Amino acid sequence: MPWRECCKVDERLRFVARLLEGEKMAVLCREFDISRKTGYKIFSRYQHCGLEGLADRSRRPYRQANRLPFQIEKRIVRLKQEHPSWGAPKIREKLHRLQLGISLPAISTVHAVLDRHGLVTRGRKARYHAQGTSLSAPTRPNDLWCADYKGEFMLTDRRYCYPLTITDFASRYLLCCEALETTREHYAFRVFEQIFKDFGLPLAIRTDNGVPFASRSAFFGLSKLSVWWLRLGIGIERIKPGNPQQNGRHERMHLTLKQEATRPAGRNFLQQQAKFDRFRREYNFERPHQALGMRYPAELYSASPRPYRGLTEPDYPFHDRTVTVTYCGRICLGRRKINLSHVFAGQKLGIREVAENIWLVSFMHYDLGFFDHETGRVECADNPFETTVLPMSPE
Repeated sequence: MPWRECCKVDERLRFVARLLEGEKMAVLCREFDISRKTGYKIFSRYQHCGLEGLADRSRRPYRQANRLPFQIEKRIVRLKQEHPSWGAPKIREKLHRLQLGISLPAISTVHAVLDRHGLVTRGRKARYHAQGTSLSAPTRPNDLWCADYKGEFMLTDRRYCYPLTITDFASRYLLCCEALETTREHYAFRVFEQIFKDFGLPLAIRTDNGVPFASRSAFFGLSKLSVWWLRLGIGIERIKPGNPQQNGRHERMHLTLKQEATRPAGRNFLQQQAKFDRFRREYNFERPHQALGMRYPAELYSASPRPYRGLTEPDYPFHDRTVTVTYCGRICLGRRKINLSHVFAGQKLGIREVAENIWLVSFMHYDLGFFDHETGRVECADNPFETTVLPMSPE
């Protein structure tokens, strides 16, 4: 009979018990459907270890080909305990000077040993904390656009609608009110590209710190969308968290939009978009605005003189080399991979050696941070968006 998977130990115990009662090995092996070699191995383990010898044993090899000998691992741990301030490079060099007659482990291997024994302090990666930027107050159309998502609401078909709205700051002209199913950046890209084609490019865009306008896990809170804006020569402004009044003109438009175009909500996205289009026409061409001296926004707005022509390749003439960020957000220098951020995937960056083995990483004319060959970790430079943005046109 074959082994029953649920009680191997019991089967082995029955096998050994019947051997001890005097039954023949060959007959029992045929009955239990095992080879005589296996039968003798089971009986031998019982004789040497008793009942514990009948339990399953690990199939892990006694020695792994590339594993550090345990004596060396103990020596590494002891050196770290004796010298707590030493890191992996110093400990590896000490092993070299001790002339132990072994091939030296890599620094990363020494670090892994220290980490495995809890001897490495894991510093938490500093997260970006949104603080906002300085805010401008331009008086000319297209110097500043404001963008935001009006709060989501449910349509009659039980789906949520996320309206993406864009206005011109000076004229209050409503450039866009698009009914979207989500706030994912893919859809925002498509909307902004169409608006740029229709109206040209602004000098700057003001948003809050939410997705897809900003990212909490990237350099300076940049997102793929804001990186694209920078590539187009558009400055970015961000309001302080919890201060919607800093985008007050846009929020006031949202209140009117909510009252006149979402109550009641449309049956589906097509109907809701039709309501938004009617509201946009009325808001721009028929509704007098007290803040504009009872004029219409369309009477003050004109398209931007900066047409949208797509992206041009960035140039880094004062850097040592130009590299392209991989789609997983890394810079590859030979065999070394430097983790940067996925928001720069596919972008070309400039790298310049500013000190011995210390490199500066730049995106366009913005310095992102520094890294060295030893750690390969990028440390952020000063945030260029905290206090300054691209200058507005002169009055």
